[in-house]
Amino acid sequence: MSVRPFRDHPLLALALMLAACVPASSAQAQGMNSPPPGEVALAGVQTNYVRLDNGAPGVLYEPDNPGPRAAIALLVMHASGDYLTFSACGELARRGYRVLCANNATSKSGMFDDGIIDRVLLELKGGVSFLRGHPGVRKIVLFGHSGGATLMTAYQMIAEGGVKSCQDAAKIHKCPDSLAGLPAADGIVLADANWGQAEMSLLSIDPAIGDDRTGKAQLDPALDMYNPANGYARSGSHYSAAFRSRFLAAEGKRNNALIAKAQARLVLIEAGKGDFDDDEPFIVAGASFIGNRLFSEDTSLLEHSTQAWPLIHPDGRVTVETIHSLRKAEGRSNPSTRYAMGALKTTVRNYLSSYAVRTLPDFGYDGSTITGVDWRSTYASPPGNVEGIGVPLFALGMTGHWEGLAAETIYRHAKSADKSIAFVEGADHIYQPCRNCIDPPEKYGDTIKTTYDAIDQWLAKPGRFL
Repeated sequence: MSVRPFRDHPLLALALMLAACVPASSAQAQGMNSPPPGEVALAGVQTNYVRLDNGAPGVLYEPDNPGPRAAIALLVMHASGDYLTFSACGELARRGYRVLCANNATSKSGMFDDGIIDRVLLELKGGVSFLRGHPGVRKIVLFGHSGGATLMTAYQMIAEGGVKSCQDAAKIHKCPDSLAGLPAADGIVLADANWGQAEMSLLSIDPAIGDDRTGKAQLDPALDMYNPANGYARSGSHYSAAFRSRFLAAEGKRNNALIAKAQARLVLIEAGKGDFDDDEPFIVAGASFIGNRLFSEDTSLLEHSTQAWPLIHPDGRVTVETIHSLRKAEGRSNPSTRYAMGALKTTVRNYLSSYAVRTLPDFGYDGSTITGVDWRSTYASPPGNVEGIGVPLFALGMTGHWEGLAAETIYRHAKSADKSIAFVEGADHIYQPCRNCIDPPEKYGDTIKTTYDAIDQWLAKPGRFL
């Protein structure tokens, strides 16, 4: 591991820039979310509840004494979660930015996987429109965390490319004309994005399930990743190449069969022969986002990047090196027999628009790469979406969670001329010091501060937005 001379590595310009903003000593990390609006910990920040034109609720965070950074407004929203007090809201406002944290109309209960990407994109439009009209705002940057990356990249792709970008022949679901005329943002930050809402659905399908309607059907022991005979152990699994090949081939096959099943039901619905006139439930046993991922149990899978990238260390150093995941196995039990935690609960239309992505004959993954996914077959797919986005983009991955390596996939697909990538050592999926990693969390320092200082430095680079 070494730092190469600036002239020898184009990424070191970004690496040295990031190093300048990380303190040599680290304080204890803060919690996942900023405190609720009005608490003393938000000293120096004003918070105001707002309701967007389409009814979506939001909280606007603004610095008490706006400076140049306040001309940049960030819009934070997740595909389904409650993000009114997500850590980005307070952390970026304290650094001088305006931040609108908004919720969409999905249920957030966990009992129903709403999807509804087309409706949520219109709610996101309300947030962009609100910020465009807010005094002092000159630039808008979309902030996508986890599944929020699906929402933000789909929005910007359609805003830049028009509805033809989500109605082309490759798409499983063609977006509605109501998405025409979305006002575009000026940049995107993707901080520990995953591969996409549709891709995470694919990667969570249990191929051992033989009946989509019930989790009580007999699991195929030869395809059960939680079967010790196949290499599973709660303390850390080791799956053979033969089992991985068998499992992933069956997973891809079941995925494509589910798409065909939903498409057949949609034909009946549109012909007036469905269970309801407009849509109908689509419940898939063993397909929730909770489990069924080989790489979450066998940490040799999706363990390292394919090439060297800037890595921000707790002591302030930034090196350019192959990125390695620091996580341990999750040690889950099989969720497929359960409804609340194990089944994907949506509708035919929402499945096709929000959860379906095609797999190709070579679908699979190894130590570093996911292959055989038709990234452009859906706009619930950040890697496919960023191929149609031209604004500046920052992909920031966390090394304490398996979603971190999605940053490399997204970065490599991005067409933006101004694109950056970096990784935070020891941060988990919500940017805290990782508690399920190979070292104790104290070793990783104040990863929340490290994360938001890096984002601040990227946003404030002269000539980018200021």
